[in-house]
Amino acid sequence: MRSTKNIRISRRTALRFVILLGVVSLFADATYEGARSIAGPYLAILGASATIVGIVAGFGELMGYGLRSIFGYISDRTGKYWTITIIGYVVNLLAVPLLALAGRWEIAAFLIVAERFGKAIRTPARDTMLSHATAQTGRGWGFGLHEAMDQIGAMLGPAIVAAVLYFKGSYGNAFAVLLIPALLALAVLAAARLLYPRPRDFETGQIKPGRKGLSRTFWIYLAAVALVAAGFADFPLIAFHFKKASVVSEAWIPLFYAIAMGVDALAALVFGRLFDWKGIAVMAAAAIISSLFAPLVFLGGFSLALLGMALWGVGMGAQESIMRAAIADMVPADRRGSAYGLFNTGYGFFWFLGSALMGMLYDISLPSLIAFSVAAQLASVPLLLWINRLRATK
Repeated sequence: MRSTKNIRISRRTALRFVILLGVVSLFADATYEGARSIAGPYLAILGASATIVGIVAGFGELMGYGLRSIFGYISDRTGKYWTITIIGYVVNLLAVPLLALAGRWEIAAFLIVAERFGKAIRTPARDTMLSHATAQTGRGWGFGLHEAMDQIGAMLGPAIVAAVLYFKGSYGNAFAVLLIPALLALAVLAAARLLYPRPRDFETGQIKPGRKGLSRTFWIYLAAVALVAAGFADFPLIAFHFKKASVVSEAWIPLFYAIAMGVDALAALVFGRLFDWKGIAVMAAAAIISSLFAPLVFLGGFSLALLGMALWGVGMGAQESIMRAAIADMVPADRRGSAYGLFNTGYGFFWFLGSALMGMLYDISLPSLIAFSVAAQLASVPLLLWINRLRATK
């Protein structure tokens, strides 16, 4: 057995690895979430309708999530987790400043989807590396800490964009400024690769051979989270509504997103820790809370819309921390890349369907959009509680 001192050192080293990848995510999110905060209004300015915005946002998420099954499988088969992660980040981040050069909504839409494509490449491999480190730090806490740092960047990026717009800069200038955090993210990623070439070593001695198939619990969990994804409105559609209905001024739109990302960061830490203590039932509680965002965001004025965005942030924080932590506990280490990829494929497919449907419902009936959003999220609660009971009996 390893000594207590060696275990403590290993945990400390694993925590440093989580933090370093958290810094990468901080700068990366500052880049693409800054762009995302104005993607809806930008497409509108270039001539896109609400339906197009919903479809572009949803298709981007479909690419960003749907292709992860392929790249997760490739990462497990090749073991080239670092190589795949780096390639993905390069595509993911450099698509953003190129938006400054888009003069048509079709070109902007292509780049928005390309950014999501890069995220599809790198996410399963990166999350697999993180899963090894969180075996030492605690699954919920490790992924929650990473998500919190991720969302600090997601809060910083929209704030930078808001500052550019406030000082009379154009959307093109805002996208160009985001080249700076993109390059910083790539630099820190290169350093992480040099310092920690074998993250799998964090879980040495704990890795068990993988089963031939995934468990029933995994598939039920996928169904539950697919319902959450379908009912969770993407921010470009929300931003489109804010601009069209004049809920807030143009400069406030990215600030609302920044506030939501700040709430997301806090929620990730809180719900991640609660997951380590109470299990997947915490996700059910988060789904109930976040289901209230839609009526507040789409029917409220400034104050209620701000509260709605805070609840939207609670849902995002819980999803991004607990979802990944739960998968790491359900699946053996040598199948996690494939499991993360497959899980995200289902998640992204239903996100796309939900986003496209809500974009169309927005043009037809706001009450129908709200009813669909709330009902889909609440429908996940019984499945999540069922999973919690299944895991408690093991």
